Amino acid sequence: MSTLGSFIWSIADQLRGPYRPNQYGNVILPFTILRRLDCILEPDRATVRELAAMYENPNRLKVEVKKVTGRSFYNTSNYSFANLLKDADGLADNLVDYIERFSADVDVFEYFDFKKEILALEKAELLREIVTSFGAIDLHPDVVSNSDMGDAFEYIIRKFNEAANETSGDHYTPRDAIRLLVDLLFAEKDVDLTEGGIIRSLYDPTAGTGGMLSLAEEHLLAQNPEAKLILFGQEYNPQSYAICKSDLLAKGHDATNIAFGNTLTDDVFKGRHFDFCMSNPPYGVDWKQYAKAVKKERDSAGPYGRFAPGLPAISDGQMLFLLHLAHKMRPVEDGGGRVGIVMNGSPLFNGAAESGSSNIRRWLLENDLVEAIVALPTNMFFNTGIATYIWILDNTKHPNRQGKVQLIDGTSFWTKMRKNLGSKNREISDDDRVKIMRLYADFEDADPDLSKVLRNDDFGYWTITVERPLLDEDGNPVVDRKGNPKPDSKKRDTENVPFTYGGSTAGAAGKREVIQTYFDAEVKPHVPDAWVDWAKTKTGYEIPFTRHFYRYTPPRPLVEIDADLEKQVAKILDLLREVEQ
Repeated sequence: MSTLGSFIWSIADQLRGPYRPNQYGNVILPFTILRRLDCILEPDRATVRELAAMYENPNRLKVEVKKVTGRSFYNTSNYSFANLLKDADGLADNLVDYIERFSADVDVFEYFDFKKEILALEKAELLREIVTSFGAIDLHPDVVSNSDMGDAFEYIIRKFNEAANETSGDHYTPRDAIRLLVDLLFAEKDVDLTEGGIIRSLYDPTAGTGGMLSLAEEHLLAQNPEAKLILFGQEYNPQSYAICKSDLLAKGHDATNIAFGNTLTDDVFKGRHFDFCMSNPPYGVDWKQYAKAVKKERDSAGPYGRFAPGLPAISDGQMLFLLHLAHKMRPVEDGGGRVGIVMNGSPLFNGAAESGSSNIRRWLLENDLVEAIVALPTNMFFNTGIATYIWILDNTKHPNRQGKVQLIDGTSFWTKMRKNLGSKNREISDDDRVKIMRLYADFEDADPDLSKVLRNDDFGYWTITVERPLLDEDGNPVVDRKGNPKPDSKKRDTENVPFTYGGSTAGAAGKREVIQTYFDAEVKPHVPDAWVDWAKTKTGYEIPFTRHFYRYTPPRPLVEIDADLEKQVAKILDLLREVEQ
């Protein structure tokens, strides 16, 4: 996976004893970040110290440093890894001085409680060894590319989580899945993105360590070196936030665009919209602890708020992120936006008609925002083997795609890995990715066994309530004051009627006619005294992905089955004879 990550993690062996395995990350991660920044700052360290002596005002100093070094961050300490060990007795104090003298935008060490960790290492007589080990690694970007550094961070975090035995719904997104997501996200805009000097914005509300943001930028720059992608992200895990921010600092991005906090309860970028949005939110994680804040925002924000279309089941909050991203797309009048989000299978179909989840799907489909859904192979993630799907949303669909949704079965496009990484034993190779993208590009001409293009209305249905009369002791219907038969609640039933029943293309507008046709053909012949309670009719939407790609496999011929049974019976009889003898 990551040779560098494995090497850095091996330094953790020095922590054995005073530290438990699940505490290694508290030391390894901030030291890795510090050494990375240290290597970047080293060439200009003397110049920055001179500037710091000339300009006391931090804002002025930042401007002057930027002019000279091209970087927005700096450190004015007299210490660095190059001289920390020269004062063995003052090592802890000098190291604290070093991290305190970073510019204000380098707040990442606060999220590790690093000063406390330094004192703990000194008390355990391990500080000198750790500083020596990290000082021996050259992590300058000229030696370790940003991509390799990202791999190393994710390797270390994965090992840290394994040691901590964490089983939350947070799933670090493997690079092969991100590459496919990025290709799909930029697919319809690839031509636009080749314009010289183009500037676009990309936002990830569950930024993690920034892997998605980094790969998206690499993808764009590979096609158009003159392009500029302004990256925005929010992350609620302190360590992941610190890594993401330091990674973007190292690349020269505006670090203020990376915010710490919970996107669901505190949208730091409220009112902002973006050209592209992407996310891999936690799956199957309840949002009970945020429910009060989320419901309060929904009630106060009104019909145009981000959660207005509906709230999903409290047991799974991933559709809240789906709504959040749909809300963050740049408005149509400003050029529109696209969203790519990875989720498990439940948002496709969970919840009955007019439940929160169904209403969210209804809102997305009736507003023609869902462009494509791609099923990924199973066993793609490091800590789960469940089925996952990439949803692509677009509020300015290509005319050919308007009113339609493309479903792509990408489950067969994978290559077995030589070595398992947790639950991950499959990866999407470059060839696999090209094949999936070909299906996407071919749209209605794609292989029908692997791609389906359906109308938005194809996912709609009505849940109707079928009543039967309450009978008295003589078997006569009981009626109300108006003479209408009273329903027997024990015989009440519901039926789901697709919008498309009987070949209807009228969509929701065909409600009365389609339901009556269905009732007359499917219900009335079997229960002539039944009727539809129209007041209880509900509208629902579901995306039965696997049903659309179901392939019938005929059972084996009876002759073959009989022959197998006879063989097994013969074996059993032989065994019984052996027992008798």
